[in-house]
Amino acid sequence: MGNNKKVSNITLAIPRSFKNMNGEYETDFINCVLWDSIAKSTVEYCRKGNIVGVKGRIQSKIVEKEDESKQYYVEVIAEKITFLSSDNK
Repeated sequence: MGNNKKVSNITLAIPRSFKNMNGEYETDFINCVLWDSIAKSTVEYCRKGNIVGVKGRIQSKIVEKEDESKQYYVEVIAEKITFLSSDNK
């Protein structure tokens, strides 16, 4: 029962606009799930370090482990990716 949908996962590195108590800027890493044409074009045109804009929705999920503990995840389901910079390769 294959549905032939393409999927890709990326992680966005988003620097915070303020310094922490040590005077350093921290970075948040946000997982994004891309489907179908968004996945295809992002894999084709985007590389690590490129700047992108992402429009999407937040989704949470709970995964139960073998030891009966639960792992909580939050990710962005991308609805649109805008390529703001590229390495032109």
